[in-house]
Amino acid sequence: MTKGIFITATGTDVGKTYISALLVKKMRDFGFNCGYYKPVLSGAESIDGKLIPGDCVYAVKTAGLNKQPEKCASYIFQNAVSPHLAARLENKEIKLEKIINDFNLTKSEYDYLITEGAGGITCPLILNKLSMSDLIKELNQNIIIIADAALGTINSTILTVEYAKTRDIKIKGIILNNYNPADLMHRDNLTSIEKLTAIKVIATVEKNAKEINIEKEDLLKIFEEI
Repeated sequence: MTKGIFITATGTDVGKTYISALLVKKMRDFGFNCGYYKPVLSGAESIDGKLIPGDCVYAVKTAGLNKQPEKCASYIFQNAVSPHLAARLENKEIKLEKIINDFNLTKSEYDYLITEGAGGITCPLILNKLSMSDLIKELNQNIIIIADAALGTINSTILTVEYAKTRDIKIKGIILNNYNPADLMHRDNLTSIEKLTAIKVIATVEKNAKEINIEKEDLLKIFEEI
């Protein structure tokens, strides 16, 4: 049975795609058949009348996946706004059934699957009907939270952790992006987050890093059920 993890974040543009791609790459470098899936993507570029899902392109290229990027997402929107608004602006309808079907089809191709959300954990897909946290529950996934290492991350990370707990969503760890080990505040943020949330920071990623430093055993643990 395919093992999976869902990548969410403390907000938009924190680095979900970047970290997701590095995680898939690391898994594949270790020899594991790991894939990538993004249910909903906003902000695609239109080239010659075709929408190019940039996040999927980046993930596929970085991880060396033999798959067309557009096949990695269920919904691709051009407008760089929340999915519920992008769907309305483009006269499309997001359907949970399609996402679940595509998710299961993608799972059938791999032994491990990393699914990347859009925005933060409360991001609406269908206003008042389907949020990102609802989708996580529907897909029966545990999560990794991506947070920026900079100022303000303690507050946003704690809020994300506490919200996940209220929805009974299991957290397998936190990853700090744009981390500078020479920065006292970054180091204190890491320590403070672990102490205040009781959730382990399983990895830190420096700006523009090409790899994520995490041991094989620790990487495999994120796919284990709680």
